Amino acid sequence: MQTNPGFATLHPYPFEKLAQLLGGVTPPDDLDPIPLAIGEPRHAPPEFVLQRYRDTLLEGVSRYPSMRGGLALREACAGWLQRRFNVRIDPANALHPVTGTREALFAITQTLVDPAAQSLILMPNPFYQIYEGAALLAGATPHYLAADHSNGYLPDLDAIAPQIWHQARVFYLCNPVNPAGTVAPVDYLRRLIALAREHDVVVVADECYIELYRDQPPDSVLNAAHDDQHTNVLAFHSLSKRSNLPGLRSGFVAGDPALIELFARYRTYHGCSMSLAVQHASAAAWDDDAHVMDNRAQYNAKYVIAQETLGRLLELEVPAATFYLWPSIGEDDTTFCRDLFEQTHITAVPGQYLARTVNEHNPGFGHIRLSLVADLEHTRLAFERIAAFIQHRRR
Repeated sequence: MQTNPGFATLHPYPFEKLAQLLGGVTPPDDLDPIPLAIGEPRHAPPEFVLQRYRDTLLEGVSRYPSMRGGLALREACAGWLQRRFNVRIDPANALHPVTGTREALFAITQTLVDPAAQSLILMPNPFYQIYEGAALLAGATPHYLAADHSNGYLPDLDAIAPQIWHQARVFYLCNPVNPAGTVAPVDYLRRLIALAREHDVVVVADECYIELYRDQPPDSVLNAAHDDQHTNVLAFHSLSKRSNLPGLRSGFVAGDPALIELFARYRTYHGCSMSLAVQHASAAAWDDDAHVMDNRAQYNAKYVIAQETLGRLLELEVPAATFYLWPSIGEDDTTFCRDLFEQTHITAVPGQYLARTVNEHNPGFGHIRLSLVADLEHTRLAFERIAAFIQHRRR
């Protein structure tokens, strides 16, 4: 059977590898499991959003929803961009609702890439694996840009050779960074946009963690761009992390109107329109900022616990944003994670599973990723178990 040749080049997802790693391992049955592997928010979603969803659940079920989404939703998204970044986006032609940024981050590369052009898709390493899969299934080649402690976990833009820029079509940037939690300074964003425009590369900015910051609100590529048209720039936003609504599958992409128009045409055939009930609930969430402040405070409290329990045992940097920890553990990360599960019933992701080996170097090796998604009580319990595990391991 003939299939898309890209399927043969896809890597197993990190959590598939993790399941294989832990297969056959029996954790202590007297300890409750505490999963810190998947970045799935578990704080309570805002009740007013859920009520809005309930109230409108049957609205519009007898007809197809618009692929572009209703104007009320698009205006709510544009209103949040105005409040948060002081950016004016035309909701009519420069913004498109999506059923979660995961599908949109994949679909945009299918929209932009000519399979015959032998394009490169630039992405940081480590990275969200959707970027790589999108490149491979579009007939392009992923080009991995090291993002480790030596460069502040942001690719060195000036180290990218002119020939690489010439072949590139898309530059994926996760800001704030998954997994390290670094925030790109606005000058970095402006430099990236300038280089992308010089070489006609599209900046695809995955900004789904941008509201989960510690102190200073991160900038967006949208406010870093100098022109009102946001030429060659697209920002992707989601309610999954911001509002604890991962199951709602709701987000949007905003930026260059010409690219939004192409994307809208692709999605007409792709067929991922958003139900009216989800649109109503989403608009309510984007219109409110108070619940986001409370959500952020809950994560920040967990970082205080992390410092108290793990700070003296690990090379622990409290990140500027996200809900992850990315500590260096000083040993093989797969062995560490397997033993951690076997002895403490805690799951963590080996850092090497989130990156690729380039020139015999995997920038995730020797790191683990911990997702601070459990409630406060279980977060403290998990860190206490990890601390005891490390202390025993070092005897």
